[in-house]
Amino acid sequence: MSSLLRFLPSRKLRRDGEVSDDEAVSAVPADEQLDVKRHKSVEDSDESLASKEITTAADPDLNPGELSFEEDAAGGMGRHLGVFSCTLLIVGRIIGTGIFSTPSSILGSVGSVGASLMLWVLGFVLSFCGLFIWLEFGTMFPRSGGEKVYLEAVYKKPKHLATVIFAANAILLGFTASGCIVFAQNILVSAGHTADRWVTRGIALGVIGFVTLLHGLTPRLGIWVMNGLSVFKIVILLFVVVSGWVVLSGHTRVQDPHANFRNAFAGSSHSSNDYATATFKVLNAYAGWSNVNYVLNNVKNPVRTLKIAGPLGLGICAALYLLANISYFAAATKEEITNTGVTVASLFFKNVFGEQAQKALTVFVALSALGVCFRLYRNVITITFAAARINQELAKEGIPLPFGNRFWASNWPTGKSPLPGLIIHLIPSVIVIIAPPPNVAYPFILDVEGYPQQIINFFIVIGLFWLRWRKPNVPRPFKVWWPLAVFFLAAAVFLLVAPFLPPANGKGDTPPLPYYLYCLVGIAIMVAGVLYWAAWRIVPRWFGYELVPRKETLSDGTVVTLFSRRKIQ
Repeated sequence: MSSLLRFLPSRKLRRDGEVSDDEAVSAVPADEQLDVKRHKSVEDSDESLASKEITTAADPDLNPGELSFEEDAAGGMGRHLGVFSCTLLIVGRIIGTGIFSTPSSILGSVGSVGASLMLWVLGFVLSFCGLFIWLEFGTMFPRSGGEKVYLEAVYKKPKHLATVIFAANAILLGFTASGCIVFAQNILVSAGHTADRWVTRGIALGVIGFVTLLHGLTPRLGIWVMNGLSVFKIVILLFVVVSGWVVLSGHTRVQDPHANFRNAFAGSSHSSNDYATATFKVLNAYAGWSNVNYVLNNVKNPVRTLKIAGPLGLGICAALYLLANISYFAAATKEEITNTGVTVASLFFKNVFGEQAQKALTVFVALSALGVCFRLYRNVITITFAAARINQELAKEGIPLPFGNRFWASNWPTGKSPLPGLIIHLIPSVIVIIAPPPNVAYPFILDVEGYPQQIINFFIVIGLFWLRWRKPNVPRPFKVWWPLAVFFLAAAVFLLVAPFLPPANGKGDTPPLPYYLYCLVGIAIMVAGVLYWAAWRIVPRWFGYELVPRKETLSDGTVVTLFSRRKIQ
């Protein structure tokens, strides 16, 4: 208990509400209060960490947030992730239950095999465009936090508004419920049991609890498990791809493997809403190419590693995704795939190898789901690893959280891994697993997760162009070709507008809910962030107070920004 108490706020206020004399001293500008102690790994490094963020060294005005580069990187396990682990961090996040399940939903939305494959190609192109944009930002600001950092660097006024809006999205929608539920359902089916609602929920809760403790108490073991599951998923997809080649050669029990590729665009939908909703799902299946950007404080030589691991990881996944879809369409008719329900890979194994192989595949998909979950079917283990560090970065920035920011920003109890950040991630995951009915909530969750991210993507690209215009000469270790950024921006605008257009069936894919509801829920979450920011930054001024920042170094080396209220003189 004593280890927890040291994180609680120690501030004392006089009766008139003013900050005490002791705090007034500690509430002077943050740089004067920073403890000169630095984490041992920072002191012993051969090269200064500051020299690796050359953009802010050349132009300090671009420094994102309250913390400097050295302060932001202090604490935790230090830089221990190399190119191999970072590549698998991307692969493990991208390859999840989505590629085993989503193709049937995509086909059902757009109506034809040809249109479905074109959407997977479009998702691949858009993901690479996004990757290159994030590479430019990530090499300019090689610190943990991803979009949080880039929004802070560009949108500095109103102060902290961009950070709080991002925090609302990251915390409220940063759950891993989808992958946990898929894992539970597949384990039950493979064991020959009915996937009862509460049994499924119980297993899903056990999974998210296990992953939280794994990363929070044994961080190195968690990384080994992540890497092992990523390799396992690559092997499974390679097996599907090679089996698909055999099917196309005509040497299996499948009667006409080329049937779906004749007149492939027959039955294509003519509704923009259908294509927008399907594109959200494809992009969610590709989501994860920015995973390393969230954990750059833990990456060795972050600029070089990011340049290599990003394209390599996404390229591996894109190739496997496209070839796996061709395998699915070779092994089953369009009608079979559309009506198969959740796991199209299970249908593939049944048609090619028989029912015993289908049961074995169900176990593999469940294991992949355990390796899977943050914005569509994800790697629970991989996503949780990154999400915890995002939450820690938000707490370090001083975003007000219950019980004070010291605890949530810390690496308690091991001093190496942010268990408090994992707990922030755990809470909404538990709520989503327990509260809503899964048959309606599951597809709705997948839709609602994607919409706020497109809003963030839109402002990230606008920020890229703004920086190119206002700061054309700052160092950029990587520079995206601007037509790619324009294409990504156009796609983001389309994906923000098209979901409000009526779908062909008038209902969307989440009846009885209105087809546009997930967009409104996503916007509402962003608005909630604005209101939370106003309550924190604006309302105190109405009562004559201002917020004064100071920095504090925790026992594990982490530097956190804390805000105190002071009476305006």
